[in-house]
Amino acid sequence: QVQLVESGGGLVQAGGSLRLSCAASGSIFSVNTMGWYRQALGKQRELVTFISKNDNTHYALSVKGRFTISRDSANNTVYLQMNSLKPEDTAVYYCNAHLQPSGSLYYSYYWGQGTQVTVSS
Repeated sequence: QVQLVESGGGLVQAGGSLRLSCAASGSIFSVNTMGWYRQALGKQRELVTFISKNDNTHYALSVKGRFTISRDSANNTVYLQMNSLKPEDTAVYYCNAHLQPSGSLYYSYYWGQGTQVTVSS
């Protein structure tokens, strides 16, 4: 069974930094895109950033220049380096992966359990 496990959330002051990690584990044949979404209280979940299998990246305008996504393909792990954090970055951050489990012909989307990021002013 495939699982995505996130770590690295917490409380930080505005202007500070945090690094999130997400490791995909289980019987995995291939991983395509990995990314991060976030959901603030009372708001819809939104895309933050993603990275393709070829390391092409996309960022939401609100985080461009402050956040950096990277991946360790050998270990099916994705990272999110968050710098110059703002109170409006406060949200639960979810890892997302588009992957093909072993024994399956298809790719599917998987989600982590979420990690809280709180930025105080």
